[in-house]
Amino acid sequence: MTDEGFLTWQRRLYDDGHRDRVNLAIHILTQPLFVAGLVATVLGPILGAWWMLGAGPAAMLVAIALQGRGHRREEVAPVPFRGPLDVVRRLVAEQLITFPRYLASGGWTRAWRASSPDRRVDHA
Repeated sequence: MTDEGFLTWQRRLYDDGHRDRVNLAIHILTQPLFVAGLVATVLGPILGAWWMLGAGPAAMLVAIALQGRGHRREEVAPVPFRGPLDVVRRLVAEQLITFPRYLASGGWTRAWRASSPDRRVDHA
């Protein structure tokens, strides 16, 4: 990471790591699942819905696991994590800030149109 600021750094690298059509589809489907899981985790105790404390984190883990599989299809791998706090910070920022900005700016749509449904990256 550079001195440019964490969110700027993450967004600058985002386009290169989100070009594969399957990965794009996974992200558009699982980012809301992550957000719903986070909301459930926070609101569960407030609402007395203790089941949400299991369902919320489970939803977040499923979303992240699927996105991780999608990233394996990309030509440009994500920057390695520097530790557990970096994992949490980067994943939460991506789901709540960077991906919504990417979507709102038209980046996701441009990447979808530029990717071919037949394009497949083999990282075996």
